[in-house]
Amino acid sequence: MYYFCATNLSHRADMKQILEVTPESRVVLGRVAKQLSPLLPDRRVIAIVDAAVDALYPSLCAPFERIVVEGGEPTKSLASLERVYSSLIELSADRECFLLGVGGGVVTDLTGFVASTYMRGVPFGFVSTTLLGAVDASVGGKNGVNVGGYKNMVGTFSHPQFVVCDVELFATLPEREFRAGLAEVVKSAVIADARLFELLESHTFEELRSDVALLGEVVERSLRIKADVVRADFREGGLRRVLNLGHTLAHAIEKSTHRYNHGEAVAIGLCAISKAAVVQGVLAAADAERIEGLLCKLGFETSLPLPAALLAEAAVKDKKRAGDVLHVIFPTAIGAVCDRTVSVDAIAQIFESI
Repeated sequence: MYYFCATNLSHRADMKQILEVTPESRVVLGRVAKQLSPLLPDRRVIAIVDAAVDALYPSLCAPFERIVVEGGEPTKSLASLERVYSSLIELSADRECFLLGVGGGVVTDLTGFVASTYMRGVPFGFVSTTLLGAVDASVGGKNGVNVGGYKNMVGTFSHPQFVVCDVELFATLPEREFRAGLAEVVKSAVIADARLFELLESHTFEELRSDVALLGEVVERSLRIKADVVRADFREGGLRRVLNLGHTLAHAIEKSTHRYNHGEAVAIGLCAISKAAVVQGVLAAADAERIEGLLCKLGFETSLPLPAALLAEAAVKDKKRAGDVLHVIFPTAIGAVCDRTVSVDAIAQIFESI
């Protein structure tokens, strides 16, 4: 169930919105300055904070001991894990501490992994400071790091006690980083919310970036979808795979090119899998054109950056592989998807078909 303190998202200082992911984990949408303090437990708090965020918002983590890390995908590594563990040991952090991850998806993924493994587990929460992190990485309890260039190959399932999302923090994001988050919003819309898709179609990139109320609605609708799916299938035994729409190809693009950020790769993956769905006979060509049209309107590239065979080679090493098959999510309409089991040998043919 969802529990809300207001029917519409509001950024007035005296109002907030709460979305329950599990009985022990919630997302709070509102001003971080007002919402964070009441959520923190009465114990020692150590913040793991993105260096850029710490510089932009020094007061946010000023009350806490801090471990400052760099943002960016290279930070999601085993070497970074060891550095953070060592810092916690130097601070004499014990099982009574609370870890607060403050930053985008890289920092929250890293913090969640550290918290769920340090001294066999300590409680944690997040302040998500990027649009991409807010609608994707920080919510759902999946924590991990990359190994050998492969995304999230080592990780844990462990929910934060809370995630605070303050859309006003997104105003300082570089344009490219803000756009990256919109790719995950489009993905959510294609999966389960035709109204959200129409909302995105009816506004420009500039309107989405500048209108706080509009952005709040977009974030809230996207989070509803993820929370519903995670609640039904926490450990990705079936339904949760729908959240991987476009991601098998996206991860292959990220690994093979080192040129695109996650959102940019997801946009290409979404467009590609939509075209493949048309070839497979499960999606109308008009819907695939709408998906590509929206992504182009938002400023994304949509063409495959490498030959299909090369991307297929990287894709079959994705962590979603099960033996000789991959679960591939295909859109069947705007707001609906299906899960199909595809043999490893057939992946290249699917990619080449687009």
